[in-house]
Amino acid sequence: MADGKRFFFPATRLILAALLAGVLAGAVAVYVSESGSGNNAPEKVAVAAGKDDAACAAKAGRAKQIAAKAVGQVAALQPADPPQSLKSLAFNGPDGKPMTLADHAGKTVLLNLWATWCAPCRAEMPALDMLQKEKGGNAFEVVAVNVDTGDDTKPKKFLNEIGVQTLGFYRDPTIALFNEVKTRGLALGLPVTMLIDADGCLIAHMNGPAEWSSPDAKRLVEAALEP
Repeated sequence: MADGKRFFFPATRLILAALLAGVLAGAVAVYVSESGSGNNAPEKVAVAAGKDDAACAAKAGRAKQIAAKAVGQVAALQPADPPQSLKSLAFNGPDGKPMTLADHAGKTVLLNLWATWCAPCRAEMPALDMLQKEKGGNAFEVVAVNVDTGDDTKPKKFLNEIGVQTLGFYRDPTIALFNEVKTRGLALGLPVTMLIDADGCLIAHMNGPAEWSSPDAKRLVEAALEP
């Protein structure tokens, strides 16, 4: 009996130790792979992003319905397939402080990335300005983000020269915003424009310029604002 006990307890301890080691190793592996730096905040963000993407993906039908309204001057707009959450897209606001698209929650956004060295971008800026002037408000905003590197001098001078007065001055001099949009498969170059609903879900997108002050563009915005 004593011999049996001497055999049983050490074996049990070894099994428990092995199980504990496996659990700890698995926890460490998840911790390192998902948080990288040892801070578990990114893991929480990833979980939240997954839930947001799932909620957005459920809007595939609505995305197709709205994109079907993109005709004429905005016919190049394509429905998101599937819709995805763009809440995490980061840039600087008109006050120069960092923000994300989530700060526009509750508002439909036409997000446009542009640069002063991009000729098609320069050509469409007055139209975007006019669209914001006519349709902008609590429910809708044209968020045109300049991605020139360097300081604000050149883009501000450019906007002043062409008479843009209504658009807010959004900026990302790091190119990180464009790179993320490109990684998501939404951007081939500049300009790139994304129609995003009040929940931060991408509904439709297009590469290249468009006549955003046209009746076609205004009808598209109106369709996006319908419940």
